[in-house]
Amino acid sequence: MGNHRAKILKEEKLPKPKRKASVGLLFSGIAFTVVIAAIGFALSKVPGFDHVGPLACAIVIAVIYRQFFGYPEALRSGIQFSSKRFLRFAIILYGLKLNIDTVLHQGLDLLIRDMAVIGFAILATVWLGKILKAEPSLSLLLGVGTGVCGAAAIASVSPILKADDEDTAIGVGIIALVGTVFSVVYTLIRPILPISDIHYGIWSGISLHEIAHVALAGAPAGQDALAIALLAKLGRVLLLVPLCFILIFWMKRKKSGNTSDTKIEFPWFLIGFILMSLFGSYCLGHSIPISQGIMNGVSDLTTFILTSAMVGLGLNVSLRDLRAKAFRPFIAMLITSIVLSVVTFFIA
Repeated sequence: MGNHRAKILKEEKLPKPKRKASVGLLFSGIAFTVVIAAIGFALSKVPGFDHVGPLACAIVIAVIYRQFFGYPEALRSGIQFSSKRFLRFAIILYGLKLNIDTVLHQGLDLLIRDMAVIGFAILATVWLGKILKAEPSLSLLLGVGTGVCGAAAIASVSPILKADDEDTAIGVGIIALVGTVFSVVYTLIRPILPISDIHYGIWSGISLHEIAHVALAGAPAGQDALAIALLAKLGRVLLLVPLCFILIFWMKRKKSGNTSDTKIEFPWFLIGFILMSLFGSYCLGHSIPISQGIMNGVSDLTTFILTSAMVGLGLNVSLRDLRAKAFRPFIAMLITSIVLSVVTFFIA
């Protein structure tokens, strides 16, 4: 009996090392993104790279790492935690930099422009896809990703559209690549553009693909520009919810299966961003005094957290996969993105 009981106790303890290993890999993956973020910060201090900023430096390092060493699969859980949780947390903190009084009169106008951007991106990408004889499902996914919020939008609508995993993965890869390139280009041309920082922020917010891409491009223009860019972008994120319901209705009309049970994840971090914006606008510096040094420290911490999230985005870019597949949808989406960028520059 004693030996039997000892055997049972031994078997009950077997899963524990696995759980410890999983937790260890989670923290290792987070540490991996933090280290690359720190390298990006250091690189951004080098003359020449200082005009690009730490976010762009970190994401370029991540892209290069992926091409030479592949995706670190063992650290995937920690990297995904950084790219998702860190990103949302940083966006919430960025709400402190948004002055509500400055943007209240622009909110409705931004939302109208966001709606126009989404409609144009989807229709143009699908239309160009037909002309180029590209895969319709992938073209639609890329149109939604371009118009709304990149990979998050693709992941949200792919179950509704009954898209297969391969199309979803390729769409996310294309969005990550094109959005990253556009973001870096925006940061490089910003100093020579004859526009104000606020104009630049609105342009970035209504034209770039991911929230991370908007943050990447908007950060070098200053906190006010970044805040208005995020506000414009988060309007597009908010519109993902009604868009999903429209797509559900459309799929039902096509009789392509029952999508009534499809769940849509509400972007709760949008609420956090708005609450922090209200707190920063009407409490900090008024009923709650706070030094500029503390605010600068929070700003630096927020930028570092966001830079760590950039690493996960860069690691999703596989140039090899894009060379082998989806060339025509890629061209359709690229043309749409270029036209969208030019048009929104004049309406921002």
